[in-house]
Amino acid sequence: MTDDRGFAPPHRLEPHRARRCAVGESPVWRAAQHALYWVDIPAQTLLRYEPRRDRRTEWQLPERVGCVAFDRNGTVLAALETGLFAVELHEPSDHAAQAEETPAYHGTASIRRLVSVEHDAERMRFNDGRCDRQGRFWAGTMVQDASAPHPAGKLYRYDAASGLSAPIVDALCTQNGLAWSPDGRTMYLSDSHPSSRLIWAFDYDIDDGIPSNRRIFADLHAYAGRPDGASIDAEGCYWTCANDAGLLLRFTPEGRLDRKLALPASKPSMCAFGGAGFDTLFVTTICPNVVGEHDGFVFALAPGVRGLPEPEFAGTL
Repeated sequence: MTDDRGFAPPHRLEPHRARRCAVGESPVWRAAQHALYWVDIPAQTLLRYEPRRDRRTEWQLPERVGCVAFDRNGTVLAALETGLFAVELHEPSDHAAQAEETPAYHGTASIRRLVSVEHDAERMRFNDGRCDRQGRFWAGTMVQDASAPHPAGKLYRYDAASGLSAPIVDALCTQNGLAWSPDGRTMYLSDSHPSSRLIWAFDYDIDDGIPSNRRIFADLHAYAGRPDGASIDAEGCYWTCANDAGLLLRFTPEGRLDRKLALPASKPSMCAFGGAGFDTLFVTTICPNVVGEHDGFVFALAPGVRGLPEPEFAGTL
C-alpha cells in the first residue's frame, strides 16, 4: 500500500472566505460547464463552483436534498426528503452577488415532483445516489437521526420507462457508497452507520438493472473511519471517504486496500472525479460538532489516476 504515488496534496476548492457547508455531499462534475455541483443537505441547497470564473452559485430547494444527477439537457434529478424531483435551474444576474465576505450568486429553481416515497419511519430522507452506466438513477433512504441504528433505509431504482422500483435492498441504517465498475457489471453499496461500516459488491445485470450475489467487499472495522460516499476510477478501483478518519481509501476490484490519502478535514463525505482530464478528485466534507479550520469545505486533489465521467440520466425529466 502506498500513500503518495503521483499524489498532489489537497487544497481548498474555493477562496477561504466561502461559506462552509454543514453536510456537503453529492459532488458531480459537469464537463460542458467546467463546473462542480454539490449539495448542502440541511441547508436545502444545491451549489455550483466554476473554477475558471472563481464563482459560486447557489439554489434553494424546498426540502433537504441528499443527492443529485443530471439529464442530457441539464435538468437536475434531485432526491429530497419525500421523493424525487425534476429541478430546472435558472441562472442569476451577473449583478446578483452577495456581500464581499460571502461572495455567492443566487439563482432560482423550478421544482416538479416526479414520484413520492412512503417511508417506514418518521423523519426519513434520501441520502446517497447516482446513475448507473446505463443512466438509471439509484438512491437510498435513511433515518435522519443516526444516533442509534434504525435499519429502515431502502435502496430504490428510478428510470423513465418504469418509474420508481420497489425497494431493491432494505434494512439499511445509513445507505451510502453507490458506485459501478467501469463496465457497469459490478455495483457497490455501503452502510456508514457505526453499527455496520460495511461495503458490499453485487453482480449487476446491465440489461435489467438488477443486482445479485451480494457479498462483503470491505469491512471498515479493520480500518479507520466509516465508509461514506465513493467513486470509481478508470482502473476500476473503488475510492471511499473514510468519515471520522479524515482519509480517502482506495480499494482494488479484489477488495484490497492499496492507497490511503490524508485530508485536512475529519469528516469527508463523498468524492467525485472531474477537471479537464478527469484527473482531479473533488471531496465534500461535513462540519462536526467541534469545527476545525477546514471542515465543511470542498477539496480538490490530484491522486495520480483518472476517473470517469458521471453518467447522465437516460431520458428527459
